[in-house]
Amino acid sequence: MMRTTVSLPDDLATLLAREARRRETSVSDIVRRAVQSFLDASGGRRELPFAALGRSGRRHTARDAEKILTAEWGHARRR
Repeated sequence: MMRTTVSLPDDLATLLAREARRRETSVSDIVRRAVQSFLDASGGRRELPFAALGRSGRRHTARDAEKILTAEWGHARRR
């Protein structure tokens, strides 16, 4: 197992320690589980919580979604 150091704001570290005591486990165990849960949920891909909200008024938005996102996010990557 690899050891790593993570810096947390004091209030978050306090909440984490309190939760570890409540669950009668270690802070490391809670952090491992939280990181694993986060990575499992993301599946390596970024979620788009705004996708499929509302209507654009265009007929082919769903079909062209990848092209539209690539065009829009491509501008952000070049910055």
